[in-house]
Formats: sequence, structure tokens, C-alpha cells
Amino acid sequence: MPPRTTDAPATPDVLTPRERRRLARRPAALKTLPWGRGRPAEPRARWYLPLKAAADFVLALALLALAGPLVLLLGLLVKMTSRGPAFYSQTRLGRGGRPFTIYKVRTMINKCESLTGPRWSMPGDPRVTWLGRVLRATHLDELPQLVNVLRGDMSLIGPRPERPEFLAELEGACSRYRERLAVRPGVTGLAQVQLPADTDIGSVRLKLAYDLYYVENLGPRLDFVLLVATGFYALGVPFRFLAGLLRIPSGAAVEGTFGEYEDEGRLRGAA
Repeated sequence: MPPRTTDAPATPDVLTPRERRRLARRPAALKTLPWGRGRPAEPRARWYLPLKAAADFVLALALLALAGPLVLLLGLLVKMTSRGPAFYSQTRLGRGGRPFTIYKVRTMINKCESLTGPRWSMPGDPRVTWLGRVLRATHLDELPQLVNVLRGDMSLIGPRPERPEFLAELEGACSRYRERLAVRPGVTGLAQVQLPADTDIGSVRLKLAYDLYYVENLGPRLDFVLLVATGFYALGVPFRFLAGLLRIPSGAAVEGTFGEYEDEGRLRGAA
């Protein structure tokens, strides 16, 4: 999915008035949930993890065989429409914070960070090429990540892989951010299929709630429906329709469990 912008507030650990009102309206019943008492998010269905890894390998191999010609065609189009390599690699963080090299079809101008250093993208980013905008809208630029799945760096389904350059900043803004590293990052995931690209720390916190929900509740059914939803989502089917049809967790079911506790922890820290 597209990277984030960097318009983070100067004091991310301080609740805004709107966030304080949300915290005040939190249902009292949620206080009794086990993850609301500070226990780190971790997979409940640990028996599923080796099966998930095996399924990832088989499906990624099949998908790469089918998508291989398309990836080569996209690479050729990139070479024909802009200077630089057709593909690019970048360091990301995997399970447990282990760094790995991720592969994508290049969607920005070549060496776009040579003058600015690592930075998030922004809406209407001038560094994105016209072809890159099409590839990002359809998520076709993500197809080379199937190689990362075959190598064991990533899963088909999981939280978005983060850049190590941004980890310290995000951990400072979101106290539970590192907990999303309990599982391998995914090509797609619960947050990716239903939330837009992050634009500020508030949107990062929102996606974190979805990532932590996935970490706790990952299993065969959730992975299956997210994989199906991703296929239809790439074809332009509205997620609202998919969520109802496939019964994908969203909205209050996710945000009411994990999102509010992040606010509560920051409120205690600001007191």
C-alpha cells in the first residue's frame, strides 16, 4: 500500500480534545477485556502459524506463476515511461523487527530520496509518476512482494511492513506499535483493504487498532476472507459491500477494542 505522509503533530503523546471525548464515551464493558489490561497482543491460534506459512508458500508460488508475465510487462512499461530501474528494493521490518529487503515495481522517480532522505509520501506526491499512480491505485506495484513471501520474509496476509527509519517516531506516538511485529507483515491485510493511506499520527493509530485486532484474531477464516476481499477490492468492488458479504471485522468491532486503549495509555502518560 502507499507510504505515509509526515505531517505528524509535534507532541503526539498528548490527546486532542476530540480524542479525550472519544475516550470518555468508551463503553465501560470494554474495560474488562483481557487486552485492555496491558497484555501485549499476540496470536491466540498459534497452532495455525506453521500451517499459515506453508499455505503462504504454496499460494505465493501459484500466484507468482500466474502474475509473472504481468510483472515483467509492468517493468517494461516503467522502463519505457521514466528513467531508472523497473523495480526497486527497500529495507523493511519483518516479524520481531528483523530487517529484510522488500521488492516492488517502481512508482516514483528514480532516487527520489537522494536529496531529502527517508520521508513518507503525501497526497498528490509529485515524486509519483503518472504510471505509478495507476499502479498504486490498483496495487499492482505490490506483486513483486510475492518473492518476499516465498523467501519467508512476509505473509500474504498481515500488517503493512514498516520502514526502520520511522519506527522510533511511531513508537513514540503509539505506545503499542511494536506489538504489530508479533507476526510476519503481509502483502495485504485487515487494515490495508479498508483504510486509506496514512496521512497523520491519528490515522496511524487507527490502522494500529486494525493490526492488533488481526494479530489477536488471525486464523484460517479471517485470512481467507481477507484474501478474497483483496482480489475484489483490486477490481474496484466497494469494501462496504465486501464487508457485509464476507463478514469482515470493521468499524466499532475493531476500533472499540484496541483503538481506545491506545488513547487510554496516552492519557495516563500525559497526566
